[in-house]
Amino acid sequence: MLARLAGHARLRVTQVWDENPVVLAQVLANDPMLRAASSAEALIREPGLHGLYIATPPGPHIALSERAFDAGLPVLCEKPLTTDFAAARACIERIEQERRRAAVNYSLASSTGLAQLQLAFGAASRRPLGALHDVRIELRFAAWPRPWQAGAGAWLSQRAEGGFTREVLSHFIFVLQRVLGPARVVRSEVVYPADGVGSELSVEAELSAAGVPVMISAGIGGERADDNRMLWRASEGEIELRDWFGVTQQRQGERVQSLGDAETLRMNGMTDQLGHWAAMLEGRSHSLPGFAEALAVQQTIEAILAGKA
Repeated sequence: MLARLAGHARLRVTQVWDENPVVLAQVLANDPMLRAASSAEALIREPGLHGLYIATPPGPHIALSERAFDAGLPVLCEKPLTTDFAAARACIERIEQERRRAAVNYSLASSTGLAQLQLAFGAASRRPLGALHDVRIELRFAAWPRPWQAGAGAWLSQRAEGGFTREVLSHFIFVLQRVLGPARVVRSEVVYPADGVGSELSVEAELSAAGVPVMISAGIGGERADDNRMLWRASEGEIELRDWFGVTQQRQGERVQSLGDAETLRMNGMTDQLGHWAAMLEGRSHSLPGFAEALAVQQTIEAILAGKA
């Protein structure tokens, strides 16, 4: 996030904090213009801030958000939103009552893929590809955590807060529910390591959203660090999201049409997301999911992990 914000016209990072002094020192070495706060509380109370970005593991998210609201700050929080659903509901009630500005960082919220799916299958769609038949989500990881996450800490590989279902599948469940509404778990089979601590090894599940069957297959295996695919099949064509931001569309009897290469669409989506973040900070309309939408995603994710049949 620091790299993405560097040089942005309207968003500027001024202070950072991390409980790990080594990580904090590395961040400051890479950007000497930043200042380190002495604690999360000190950072939140720093005069002149316009917003808080929370990138901790899930456990402290709600408490830190509440402190930010006490200080009058808007919040952009990483997902998963929480480990405490009751606290999250109370926080959402406060957000609604006090009209606080808060959002959760689902990176596909500003993506071309989501926009195309809403045009094709959303509530206001004229169904240019016909009736939606089913949705398929496939995820594969050579290892978990992925190599670039090695510095995130042990929590990411542990059952209590981590795992690829919460970290990666949740992005696609967000897309699913943004387009079709709440999903219901029909069945779910989750394989965990025998140690009782490690996060899931595989997930096979079936969901239903707006009466549409959704098949999920995810697990560790293969050679690619991160291989993901979401296929929406309709009576007159299909749309596929691939490698996060890549999008293709095909009408029956026609050639597959790419809506842009994945890397270009990634850069466009991330740039647009920062614009929506700035809009949230300024009190203008934006497309970022709020805490209530993020909690609905997590409820579906936790139901999947519960292995419901």
